[in-house]
Amino acid sequence: MADDSGEAPKLIIDSDWKNEAQAEREKLAQAEKASSDAGSDGGQGEMPEADFRGLMGMLATQALMYMGGIADPNTGKPVFDPMYAQHMIDLLGVLEEKTKGNLTDEEAGEISGVLNELRSRFVELMQIVAKQQAGAGQGGPSGPTGPMPPQQ
Repeated sequence: MADDSGEAPKLIIDSDWKNEAQAEREKLAQAEKASSDAGSDGGQGEMPEADFRGLMGMLATQALMYMGGIADPNTGKPVFDPMYAQHMIDLLGVLEEKTKGNLTDEEAGEISGVLNELRSRFVELMQIVAKQQAGAGQGGPSGPTGPMPPQQ
């Protein structure tokens, strides 16, 4: 570690990224609400209809949460666990692959767009983490994909 406190380097996520993550979350929530309103009689406590968009939205929301874009409702603090974020993105990829040919054009476009957005955000986030680790390590720090080669 770079300092004497023994703490891991802090992850800095710019406000633009947070705003975009929040906008994506709100967009997914609106889509989920619209689909639940269409299939519900408006009663309190009813579960939304179990459909493709709900499943896709749940996985995308989980990925965003594990990338620090959504605060844990219990603690109010962001959750950052890239391993789980990548797993959720990979699950969406499996969903896309296994449903290919069985989705409407709109659904296929939605899952493709969500996957592209999540994957690009994940790559950007991991680049930020790697830069922070390189700046904090002053030598040969470990990056998100393993040890970095010694600098000569």
